[in-house]
This record gives sequence, structure tokens and C-alpha cells, in this order.
Amino acid sequence: MKAIIVKNFGSSENMTWSETAVPQIGSDQVLIKVKTTSVNYADIKARVGTKGKGNLPFIPGLEAAGIVEKVGPDVLNIHEGQRVLAFPHDGSYAEYMRADAQLTFPIPDNMTFETAGSCGIVSFLSYHLLANLAKMIKGETVLIHSAAGGVGTTAIQTALALGAGMVIGTVGNEQKMQIAKDAGAHYVVNYEKENISQLVNELTNGKGADIVLDSVGEKLTDQSFDCLAKYGKLVVFGNSCGEYGTIPAGKLHSSCRSVLGFSLGTTRKERPEVLQKMAPHVFQLLEAGQLKINIGKKFRLDEAAAAHDWVESRKSTGKVLLMVNE
Repeated sequence: MKAIIVKNFGSSENMTWSETAVPQIGSDQVLIKVKTTSVNYADIKARVGTKGKGNLPFIPGLEAAGIVEKVGPDVLNIHEGQRVLAFPHDGSYAEYMRADAQLTFPIPDNMTFETAGSCGIVSFLSYHLLANLAKMIKGETVLIHSAAGGVGTTAIQTALALGAGMVIGTVGNEQKMQIAKDAGAHYVVNYEKENISQLVNELTNGKGADIVLDSVGEKLTDQSFDCLAKYGKLVVFGNSCGEYGTIPAGKLHSSCRSVLGFSLGTTRKERPEVLQKMAPHVFQLLEAGQLKINIGKKFRLDEAAAAHDWVESRKSTGKVLLMVNE
């Protein structure tokens, strides 16, 4: 098969379109003919060498959709020919990939491969952060950083579907503001030009946000805590700026505020059953039209290097999709 292989850490030039063996599946795994996969920021970190175990060479990619080609003898819930989305065992930028059965999900008949190949990370993550981790209550105010990205636009819609009273999005430049507004955010602010904590406190009449979803880090984390309501929850699930913020423990006690951490990657490895329980809720939102995945741009799989460059340029909005086996 053909696949994108990273042989050395560094720039996107280290991503090569190469021949490699079709993966052999274990007894509890499935082989999938990939139709679509997508670029996540974690793919870029893995390519650079700042995320993961650092083993070379490797095939990048954390999610994909396609058709089941083969199933292991111990697999009972998946069958050949089924349309699925899956989180791969060892990379999805390839014509074929293997996945554990527990991390493979049959998709509804009316779901396209484009939606399925781009929704796994953003929809499962958004739903879990809000519904399960932050335990969002109807009417609460939610602040979402990096609101024009794939997770951001999905989290905005998910918050609204779960009954948020107000959704505030932040973006890094003026061009991205409309993207977040189109996703449904009531207010959108540019964190490079505005003081987020001051604006959020004004919009909430001094109460602050009940939930903050922070995947950026550094100064935004600090500002987020300054506009977090009493009993509010700050959820940290990334650090796209490269640094984490620092929250003094003394700020937690009397205000009854919480800081929560989450990694979808860790959960896939350690508690895959969590995703199985989540899938029906996510698919219900997608089928009802309450959640629509914003696909900002499409590339062929052999153009994966250009897709990475596009995401790193910070010009990308929504999900960046890689088309395979067309």
C-alpha cells in the first residue's frame, strides 16, 4: 500500500509518500480500507518530535473513516464491508490501517465518509469535555478558546446542543471571527488584541464563565482563571502556543473553582470503553443536524505535507481533510 511515512523528525519535508506493507491485524483488531483521514495538531507535534514516544519511522494520523476489509477472529461487533470511523492502532495517513475493535465505530447510513473521517477527534472530545468532564448544566456560560478551529467550532455547537445559555469564543486574528460566529458563538473576541477576562466579566455582569475550554495555554489560561465563575471549571486539554499556564493553588480554595485535565489520546489507550459509551450520543447530535463538522479544506493524501503547512500557517479554519482511495 501507499502511505505517508515520517522517517526523521522536523519539518513537513520529512513526510514521504512511500510504499509499505499492509498492516497485519491481531485477533481483536480490524483492517480498514481508508477513505478519509484528517489533520490534527497532534499529528504535527508527532512529526516534529515533541509528542509521543519518538519511534521512527512512523505513519501519522489519529482518525479515519473507511470500509472494513478484514476482522480478527475475536471481533464480534464489527463485520467485513461495514462503514466505520476508527482511531488507528498505528497511524491513518495510509491506504489501509488497522484499529482495535474497541476503537472502531460503525457509522450511520446517512453519514458521509467526509464527515466520519473528520468528526472523530473533535466530536468525541467536545462532547466529553462538556457533558462528562465539566458536567455542563443548561443555561451555563461557556468560554471556548481557539474557537474557529476544528475542536472550537464543534465545541460551540455541542455546547449549544446541550443547552448553554451563552457561548463566548476567542480567536487569534480578525479573519477567524466570522467562522466562530457562523458556528453559533454569541460573542467572539480576538485574544491577541483584547483582554479576555475583562470582556467575559463584562458580558456576564461580573459573574464570569461557568466553563472554560482551554487548548491554547500560557497567558490565555491565566486570563481564563480571572474570569472563571465561582464553582466554575477550567478544562485544560492542550497547549497549542507551546507553553502551559500556571494556576496558583490558593485561587482554588475559597472560590470553589476547579481545574480539570483531559487527553483523548490517553483515554483511547487507557479507557477505550469511555468512547464506546459516548459514540451513540455523538452520532445522535450529528444525525439530528445539531452538530455539523466544518471542513475548511481538502487535500489528497499524497499532499499531506502541504496540509500540515496549511495548519501550521494558522490560516486554517475547521477541519483539514485528507482524501484517500477515491
